[in-house]
Amino acid sequence: MFQHFDPNEAERFKPITRANVARTPYWNRLSPDLQEAVNVVSAVLPFRSNEYVARELIDWDRVPHDPIFQLTFPQKGMLREDNYETIASLIRANAPHDEVELAADRIRLQLNPHPAGQLTHNVPKHHGCAVPGVQHKYRETCLFFPSNGQTCHAYCTFCFRWAQFIGHDDLKFASHEADTLVEYLREHRWVTDILFTGGDPMIMGTKVLRRYIEALLHPDLEHVQTIRIGTKAVAYWPQRFVTDPDADALMTLFDRVVAAGKHLAVMGHYSHPVELSTDISQEAVRRIRSTGANIRMQSPLIRHVNDDATTWADLWRTGVRLGAIPYYMFVERDTGARRYFEVPLVKAWDIFRKAYSRVSGLARTVRGPSMSATPGKVHILGVSEIGDERVFVLEYLQARDASLVRRPFFACFDPTASWFDQLVPFSERDKQFFPDADDSEFGEESRPVPLRVSPGLSATSRP
Repeated sequence: MFQHFDPNEAERFKPITRANVARTPYWNRLSPDLQEAVNVVSAVLPFRSNEYVARELIDWDRVPHDPIFQLTFPQKGMLREDNYETIASLIRANAPHDEVELAADRIRLQLNPHPAGQLTHNVPKHHGCAVPGVQHKYRETCLFFPSNGQTCHAYCTFCFRWAQFIGHDDLKFASHEADTLVEYLREHRWVTDILFTGGDPMIMGTKVLRRYIEALLHPDLEHVQTIRIGTKAVAYWPQRFVTDPDADALMTLFDRVVAAGKHLAVMGHYSHPVELSTDISQEAVRRIRSTGANIRMQSPLIRHVNDDATTWADLWRTGVRLGAIPYYMFVERDTGARRYFEVPLVKAWDIFRKAYSRVSGLARTVRGPSMSATPGKVHILGVSEIGDERVFVLEYLQARDASLVRRPFFACFDPTASWFDQLVPFSERDKQFFPDADDSEFGEESRPVPLRVSPGLSATSRP
């Protein structure tokens, strides 16, 4: 059983945002150029950190090169030079807020706010109507976006869901109630897994989270076998599981899910081993596991943060020692500040291969590098040769078309490619693994809705 903690001794959550960062003791640790970069970039992309992250995880003597600083504080290179100067000039001229916001909106629409068909491909229909706050890309798994979980304890600068946090309802994906989800699940009994995502579901109080989760414990939904919770709170605010006033109630809820015969998986977003270095972060892992829930570790490979094999090997070894299961190394998605964070696919594969070779079999549960692209999760198996030509060897770990899963295919080798849409099929046979988006039709209601391209958004947009 989990150990109880006195909530009177709990640290109070203190956010750091664009509005108050200049009043923190950390502001004067930044050079004037860095201060300007924070002000300018945060006018376009979301910025939110907190006192725990700043105090415990960032080494201010290493700024701006500290990985957690790069992970949570805006950097100048996150915007294209002309876009940066547009916003900087307006701020220097004390332009009205509405004028700055209008310019920021024009830039945001260049940044592919919803990659891989989040709004256009993945929204299921039920009795002819879209199901709000639900994405259903793969047959067995539904993603649910509770409206109360559409923020985070801190924002990752690379986040592919950055559009959730800029205050535009037309770019936000959320559901206010679980009733529609439950009705959808009752009629789609092949769905076995529900993933609560956001934002971060762990931003919600336990009373609110309980309403969503308890709805899934009804006997009518016995086919739902696994409940997953995607969260960065394990790294950015582990107090949520240990000393927050309702942390014990949260552990009791986890206990109940497991006792009901469901598998509960906390999908912990760990990007760097320093996130597991504090006593409270390790205690959070212990308490979660004491309920019978599992923790699975996942993160993209991020330039400036974790783009070396040693970091990944250390992260996986630490996770295994604490009882967390290495799960995925992702490729940075084609959205937001992607150009600043992306790594060529061949380098990503080399980093994964070297890190994988340095850990024991218990850490080799991890899969990667994996691209969550429009057709599915594309796994880079490696680089090989066919005849005298180099090729990428790939497979789908998940796919909209399930017949493509785990069938190796080939793409022409490109040392600069950093995303799936930059790859070219090696042969006629390989073209079937590069489906044209316009041909991606799903006739059965059991599958995700057909692909539709939103006006003004391009899958190949760049910052």
